[in-house]
Amino acid sequence: MDLNRREFLKYGCAGLLSAAVPFLSMKKVIAASGGVDTWKLAFRNAHTDESFSGVYRVGDKYLPEAFERINYVLRDFRTNEVFPMDPHVIDTICMIQQKTGMHEPLHILSGYRSPKTNAMLGKKTRGVASNSFHMYGQAMDVRLPGFSTRKLRNIARSLQAGGVGYYPRSSFVHIDTGSVRTWVS
Repeated sequence: MDLNRREFLKYGCAGLLSAAVPFLSMKKVIAASGGVDTWKLAFRNAHTDESFSGVYRVGDKYLPEAFERINYVLRDFRTNEVFPMDPHVIDTICMIQQKTGMHEPLHILSGYRSPKTNAMLGKKTRGVASNSFHMYGQAMDVRLPGFSTRKLRNIARSLQAGGVGYYPRSSFVHIDTGSVRTWVS
């Protein structure tokens, strides 16, 4: 019984720590905002042509109505499944968009991906992780027409907010809220 209690505490602490990691890495992103109180974002789903443009956060309060629209636009368009996106990945792309100085909407190639879609893409395409952050609403694949994908990658890397994958042949950048790491494919 005592051993079970120790294991419970060990795994409970590990769970709390892993849940806190995304919040710790986002401190740099929030600090980089320069104390901006109103967070605005504009993006378009490249597959459905649906879009979101507007305020999604005021101070430290995320706006539920905005996230309803964001989650819908970023749904798995193949299965039509809607899944809640991690607010921190939304903050990250907001900061990236702000740092580009461009007013054009970001083009989102992939937001949420159902396990079914992820498995299908994994069979067809090299570079699709079997346990992708997309399946948890914690990743997005983005590009910004008229703006260098390499520069977009560099901006994302400078935030140190999570994973940044650079796909120059496909002309997009993967952004997620996992540990800080980078790769090129």
